[in-house]
Amino acid sequence: MNEVKEALRNIERNYKLFLQQQFTFIGALQHTRENAHDMIRPVASISQVQSYMDHHCNNSTDRRILNMFLNICNDLSKLCHKLETTHSGNTITDGILERCKLLLSHSNDLSTIRAKYPHDVVNHLSCDEAKNHYGGVVSLIPIVLDCMKEWVTHAEKLPRHVLCNVSGGSAISETRAPQEAPARAAISQSPPSVHLKAQTSAGDRDNVQVQGSKHVRKKNLNNPENHSGKLKHAWKPPGRHAF
Repeated sequence: MNEVKEALRNIERNYKLFLQQQFTFIGALQHTRENAHDMIRPVASISQVQSYMDHHCNNSTDRRILNMFLNICNDLSKLCHKLETTHSGNTITDGILERCKLLLSHSNDLSTIRAKYPHDVVNHLSCDEAKNHYGGVVSLIPIVLDCMKEWVTHAEKLPRHVLCNVSGGSAISETRAPQEAPARAAISQSPPSVHLKAQTSAGDRDNVQVQGSKHVRKKNLNNPENHSGKLKHAWKPPGRHAF
């Protein structure tokens, strides 16, 4: 978010320099329109200004101020694209970006838009200029700047895990990383239940062997042949003695 604010401040700084030369801008448009024999229709799009500069501009002063206008519009367009691709917002912030993208489209008709108070760019024009020729084109940048500031205001209210990092990383991944670390460590080690089960299995095998040996001994003792044999060796009837 700090990078967004810094980029916006840089654009505003350039726009203030441009605003101080508004009469030069209007003069450049007037000259190029005359050269293009296009004095009837209003200056209603960015592409129209680009065409005037590329094909009908005869002096460096006019070219410089027209190029300055186009560069500010281009910087705003790049910032909109960057926010759209690196931030996940909500319906409000997405709607603001969509409006900015529409306004900055080179073919969009600007003839009906007007910057309102506290902006006074339209007030610096004559009634005819404001109504029929330049009211839209001078209103474009201040309106888009207001939209971008509105985007920042709404974006700062969003939870941190929703808004991604401008540098390309995601706040979501940064939040999950420390939580997932113990889980990864646990996965890398054998679970205690596995050791317990292994020990139990080994104990069961030993127990089976012990029980098996007891069963064998018991079976031998129950065998009549073995039992009688032991009795033969263990007991002899007493012999008769002559008196």
